[in-house]
Amino acid sequence: MIAIIDYGVGNLFSLKSSLAMIGADAVVTGEADVIRSAERIILPGVGAFGDARKKLADSGMDQVLLDEAAKGKTVMGICLGMQMLFDRSFEYGEHAGLGLIPGEVVPMAGRLPAGLKVPHIGWNALDIGRPDHPLMKYTKEGDCVYFVHSFYAAGCAAHTLATAEYGIDVTAAVAKDNVMGCQFHPEKSGTVGLNILRAFCEL
Repeated sequence: MIAIIDYGVGNLFSLKSSLAMIGADAVVTGEADVIRSAERIILPGVGAFGDARKKLADSGMDQVLLDEAAKGKTVMGICLGMQMLFDRSFEYGEHAGLGLIPGEVVPMAGRLPAGLKVPHIGWNALDIGRPDHPLMKYTKEGDCVYFVHSFYAAGCAAHTLATAEYGIDVTAAVAKDNVMGCQFHPEKSGTVGLNILRAFCEL
């Protein structure tokens, strides 16, 4: 069973529906005991880092997630959920992340070539740097996925599985041991996204 953490932020039921499409048993939950009993955990997220991080802390789910990750349970963050896996974010100030993957979250504004809009919204091709990683098992170079974000992960090259080109190389997927993340939305990325979720379910 996969626990999708419900802390008041995220595209929860679309994600649950996508997992159901590939035959995965998933529950949307804010219950610590359910999360502890799950085989895998997904941390979704949309919106501003600081607000979401506070909601996660207020719910107590941050410590549950950290404890389960430390035990070796497979964890995946999606979009803002991925960003919260890092050490810190500089979105409207500086905010501490979960520290599960080394790196920091920085603004795209000021780093993109002139003419490219922020937020970055739309389909982009993946440049897969680690095709050997199990999360990329069913994904091939150039497969397109759907992004919606204004900030991206930096300083995490050692743990980057894939990038996408949007004037600069944007971190698209990361992994460190049993913890991984996708900046894009697999639940909005058609067959490619379902294949990434399928690979996650097989880890």
